[in-house]
Amino acid sequence: MALRLWASSTANALRISVASSTAHLSPSYSLSRCFSTVVDGLKYASSHEWVKHEGPVATIGITDHAQDHLGEVVFVDLPEPEGSVSQGKSFGAVESVKATSDINSPISGEIVEVNTKLTETPGLINKSPYEEGWMIKVKPSNPSELQSLLGPKEYTKFCEEEESH
Repeated sequence: MALRLWASSTANALRISVASSTAHLSPSYSLSRCFSTVVDGLKYASSHEWVKHEGPVATIGITDHAQDHLGEVVFVDLPEPEGSVSQGKSFGAVESVKATSDINSPISGEIVEVNTKLTETPGLINKSPYEEGWMIKVKPSNPSELQSLLGPKEYTKFCEEEESH
C-alpha cells in the first residue's frame, strides 16, 4: 500500500497518468523504472515512436519517454496528408527547447490524416503524447511490419537498458 501511494504521489508530481484499480479507466498504463508511461495495446519502435493499429488505420506519435527527454516541445514539422511514409524513414521533426529531433515512421503507408492541432499547440505532445499529441494517421501498406515492433514490456525494458548506458 505504501509503495502504491508513493508511486501515485510521484506520478502526480511528475504529471504522469497511471491506471488505478478502477476498471472503467482506459487505456491502461504501466510505470517503468524511469517514470515514463507505456501504454498497453500499442507497438513501439526503438526510435521512440508508437503505433496504435485500429481497423484500416494506424495512429503514430512519439512516446512519453521521447517527449520527456526532449523537454518542452515548441514546434512540430509534419507532412501533408495524402503523402506516404516508409518504415524507419523520417516523416517530420520535433523541436524542443533542448534539441530538434527527426520523427521516424514505425510502419509504411499512406498518410490519411495529420494532427493539425500540433501546429498551434505543440505542447500537446508533452501533455498527452498518446492521446491529444498523436501526429499522423496512416493506412498501412504492409501490416506485417507491426510484428517487427516492440510490445509494451519489451519497450519498457529497452528504455531501462538505454537509461543504464
